[in-house]
Amino acid sequence: MKKKGLIILIIGLIFLAVALIIRFSVKRNVEYIHNIGEAQGTTYSITYLQPDGTDLHKKIEQRLHEFDHSLSTYDPNSIISQINKNNDTVRTDAIFEEMYKMARSVSEHTNGAFDITVGPLVKAWGFGPGADDRTKIPDVSKILPNIGYHKIRLENHRVIKDNPNILLDANALAQGQSVDIIARLLEENGCKQYMVEIGGEVMCKGLNPEGEKWKIGIDKPVDNPVGSDELQTIVSISNCAINTSGNYRQFYYLNGKKYAHEIDPRIGSPVVHNLLSATVVAPTCMKADAYATAFMVLGVDSSLQICKSVHDLDCYLIYVDKNGKNQVVYTDGFKKYLTN
Repeated sequence: MKKKGLIILIIGLIFLAVALIIRFSVKRNVEYIHNIGEAQGTTYSITYLQPDGTDLHKKIEQRLHEFDHSLSTYDPNSIISQINKNNDTVRTDAIFEEMYKMARSVSEHTNGAFDITVGPLVKAWGFGPGADDRTKIPDVSKILPNIGYHKIRLENHRVIKDNPNILLDANALAQGQSVDIIARLLEENGCKQYMVEIGGEVMCKGLNPEGEKWKIGIDKPVDNPVGSDELQTIVSISNCAINTSGNYRQFYYLNGKKYAHEIDPRIGSPVVHNLLSATVVAPTCMKADAYATAFMVLGVDSSLQICKSVHDLDCYLIYVDKNGKNQVVYTDGFKKYLTN
């Protein structure tokens, strides 16, 4: 009987071993899933390896919908829209408060070059939803009293404004935050290899389907509102986020002068300097998004100085030199991402 029992045990262990081999073999053969769609007035492309081969597209769409309900200024019922309407009953949620905390931090580190109250100035200069007329220079002296991150505060899940005419606009970092939120959703569902891209803002983790780091192109800054297929360089990244901001896509000319969409909230006017684009690598896409926007306001020297003072940031800046030629400068830490 003992011998028979031992034989049964051995057979059972063999069956268990075979089952485990099959199970892990199936998992090794699971393919990357690719979801595409539209959100926030742009497109998204998400590639991920889900251990069980589960398509997470419906969950992604739901999470993006929840995000819009918090921070979309296009949704009249969103939290941020209700705050802008001075609805005293509205309370902030975790998404809004995460955004606010980052916005405040970047504003303080950049001496106000980044500011989520800048929306009315952007609109006055003819950019964004509901943009004003581009045929005349706006009188910013009437708008500046309503601008300033220090004129708002968050208390007990409520936004307190010094002036009811202050309007909030999180577009300068919200899209990056949405990338982070989808990345967290993927990780909650067991994904350790993925790339999330929304409107050109990217978060990568692990390796791509070829077993390599993810390859991301940085556009060459060519004045073209519809974009260009020319790349300045290609970077190889993993376990971080990357974002590029530039003044070569959204701009117009008035009386022979170029006006780009990057507005300095401290003076109320479009920036005038030689920085064409700023690419930032950071642990989160929201942080990369916010600092890339701030750097376009600050210019080359100040951007490099601030970037070097923040321990988890690196940047790659494209600018025009005195001879009108494009040049590149980047932090020492950015070298490891360059592929050529």
